[in-house]
Amino acid sequence: MYCTMLTLTAVVLVLILAALPHIIWLLLYVIGKICGFKVPYAPFGWSAIGLSVLCVILLTYGTYIGRWKYAVTRFEYSNPDVPEAFDGYRIVQISDLHLSTFDDNKQKLTELIDTINAIEPDLICFTGDMVTIGKIEAEPYTNDLQRLTAKNGVISVLGNHDFMIYTLSRSEKPNADTDAEVEKLSVYERDTLGWNLLRNAHQIIHRGNDSITIIGVDNINSSNQGFKTISRGDLPKAMADTDGFRILLSHDPSHWRAEVVPNTDIPLTLSGHTHAAQVRILGWTPSSWMFSETDGAYTDGNQTLYVNIGLGCTVPFRIGANPEITVITLNKAH
Repeated sequence: MYCTMLTLTAVVLVLILAALPHIIWLLLYVIGKICGFKVPYAPFGWSAIGLSVLCVILLTYGTYIGRWKYAVTRFEYSNPDVPEAFDGYRIVQISDLHLSTFDDNKQKLTELIDTINAIEPDLICFTGDMVTIGKIEAEPYTNDLQRLTAKNGVISVLGNHDFMIYTLSRSEKPNADTDAEVEKLSVYERDTLGWNLLRNAHQIIHRGNDSITIIGVDNINSSNQGFKTISRGDLPKAMADTDGFRILLSHDPSHWRAEVVPNTDIPLTLSGHTHAAQVRILGWTPSSWMFSETDGAYTDGNQTLYVNIGLGCTVPFRIGANPEITVITLNKAH
């Protein structure tokens, strides 16, 4: 599948880049005919060749090197409301596995799991999109996924792709086929992998005499950001009867601006979804055209969002936007 996707992506991009100089030349040629001047073709022809070659080089790098250059990002989060017993608590956040990413290099997922386990986290939080089109993608990787280890286990939520909306249905309305497939994936995460999948629910983690609460919602899309996906989350339900220090897992970062900041006092939200468009050049990513929060940490008053750019791909390359493992350390600010 990935070879086909790469070929199609390369062909489309090369055709677009080759066409652009020709379109510009044609427009100038027509204007020149009208106004009585001549526009040489050679610079535009060479530009088309140069852009096409550059595109092929970048795609080759992104597919065979950039896609596997995992980065461990460390984020020190300080807040006076962090309970004393959780000072120094380490959370590993991972997101957007899109497990078909690894079909042409299964060993990379094994190495990835080994890297995460070597960190010895207190908790692992997975912020959605285990698969791209269906649960069948996950099955070859069951043994590796079962090896993910943390003192307080793995907590996960569902992302937009986990609702199978790109294969069986493109409707947000309840659908028997898609709901059955989503339930199969949910059972797989909970029973086969042993993860605590939070579907509009929460889990309290105790440490000594203190506790923190992890809140998890199904994917919630804010239609004024990004592209329209699916909204099945229920934040009021998920956070009902919770208090103290809370961390929200919500796949789509647009949810933070739309509901979390204006309607709650949840101090820390963890999201994924953007992939930073799988392209980052000198700190800039095309995802900034669609999202106000694209990657890394953002703060609004006393509330913080961290956007992890994921480990997998929806198209088979990454250029500059390296696959990310985030180590978040909770610090009690004094």
